[in-house]
Amino acid sequence: MPSRRPKARARKTRNVTGARKKRHDYALLLVDVINELEFVGGEKLRRPALAMARRVAALKRRAEEAGVPCVYVNDNFGQWRSDFRALVERCLHSEARGHDIAALLAPGDDDYFVLKPLHSGFYSTTLDLLLRELGSRKLVICGMATEGCVLFTAADAYIRGFELSVPRDGCASESPARHRNALEIMRKMLKVDTAPCARVRFGRT
Repeated sequence: MPSRRPKARARKTRNVTGARKKRHDYALLLVDVINELEFVGGEKLRRPALAMARRVAALKRRAEEAGVPCVYVNDNFGQWRSDFRALVERCLHSEARGHDIAALLAPGDDDYFVLKPLHSGFYSTTLDLLLRELGSRKLVICGMATEGCVLFTAADAYIRGFELSVPRDGCASESPARHRNALEIMRKMLKVDTAPCARVRFGRT
C-alpha cells in the first residue's frame, strides 16, 4: 500500500534554547504598528494608520494560515528600561491615539519582535540574524511611516539581498504626497513590489 505523503507545511526547527521556530521563505514585518502616536503629526497619521491596520490585520491572518512568521519591528520610544510587551500593554490600556491600531494588530504568542533604536529595523538590532534563522528570503513590510521607518527598513533589507514587497495600502504616512513619493523610490531603487495587501501571496517553501 503506497504511503501517504504529509501535506506541505512550514518547516520548523529548534534553536539553542529548544524553542520551536517556524521556517518559511517569507516573513511579514510589521514596523512601528504598536505606537501611541503621541507626537507632533500623530493626529494626522491616525486616520490613514487605522485604515492601514484593518488591511494589515487581514493580511496577518492569511500569513498565519500559510505558516509565515510575523516579526514586529518596533521603536522603543526612548523607554530603555521597558520591553516590547510593556509597550503593547501601554498602548492597549491607554487612551492614546494609537490605541485602536494596537488593538487591531496586537501580537500573538507565536510572533517575534525586535526593538530598534532608530529608523531602520536592521540598525543595531538582531533582525538580520533572526530572519536568517527563520530561513526567510522574501519580506513583506508593512507599517509606518512610509517615508520613514518603512523606507529605511526596506533599503537595509534590499542591501542584504532580500526580495521585498511593501503593499501600498499596508503602510501609512501623515502626508499623502510623502507616502506616494516613498513608494515610488522603493519601486525604482529597491525593486519593491507595491501591490496592495489583497494581492500579496505567500508561496510555500
